[in-house]
Amino acid sequence: MGILLFLQDLRFPVLDKIMLALTTFGEETALLVVALIVFWCIDKKRGYYILTVGFIGSITNQFMKLLFRVDRPWIREPRLKAVKGSVEGAGGYSFPSGHSQSSVGLFGALGVTGKRIWLKILCIAICLITPFSRLYLGVHTPEDVIVGSLQSVILLAAIYPLIYKFEGKLIPWALAGQIFISFGYVLYVENLDAAHLDPVNLESGMKNAYTLFGCTIGLMITWLADQKLNFDTKCIWWGQLLKIGIGLILVLAVKEGLRGPLELIIGDVLLARAARYFLIVIVAGVIWPLAFRYFPKTDTE
Repeated sequence: MGILLFLQDLRFPVLDKIMLALTTFGEETALLVVALIVFWCIDKKRGYYILTVGFIGSITNQFMKLLFRVDRPWIREPRLKAVKGSVEGAGGYSFPSGHSQSSVGLFGALGVTGKRIWLKILCIAICLITPFSRLYLGVHTPEDVIVGSLQSVILLAAIYPLIYKFEGKLIPWALAGQIFISFGYVLYVENLDAAHLDPVNLESGMKNAYTLFGCTIGLMITWLADQKLNFDTKCIWWGQLLKIGIGLILVLAVKEGLRGPLELIIGDVLLARAARYFLIVIVAGVIWPLAFRYFPKTDTE
């Protein structure tokens, strides 16, 4: 806690805003947007790598949170005050840091697979500054961010050969592993003793369990569909912009627009959440790419 109290004394408004902005590199939105841009416009294999590291990392991170049940720093140390605006994004238990795990997984994958030196340097910088921002904001301890970061470092090394070696033949096994792990996590949260858990943290864990279960099934179906569709990521520059712009609008429409209808139809909030995130992945990975064949590859087409 000494480090967090020291950083608290160094805070000032401008730096607070900068750190609040930098910490968003570890949020769900950053993973979703960057992974989809890579998947649609750059390299599908790279997209699978980013999403596999991200999904398995999130599952293991949430499992550890519920297993160790470490309270947030400001709960354990009354003298510590989190920066205003940072607590809203700090749901669930503290250990290990989900933002650190997500940012290192996402930008670590980009750096590992990138060829340009400037990109590697940028990714390393984000992998360092995002965990640090969690310390500065007062929402995590050094132990939280170190372990969260190490989770992704281990996954980056373990999953890389599954995606990039053996001519990609192990990709479906990596995706199947995601489904197995995510289903196991659902069973885990469903059998927790709610009497010994904080209700807010339990709710956060259950939401994440069903979210990731829906996503992992959707990603497997996306891979199976792509074996038939095999859409091309290459496209004229304005076509790439259209892919990204329209595609993200479609994903957002499914994410927000189907929340109420699915809950009404299914009758269970958590199952509806799994179905909604499953559909998000299907729209992004199967349905929207069907339109890519109509985009010209060059100016002459």
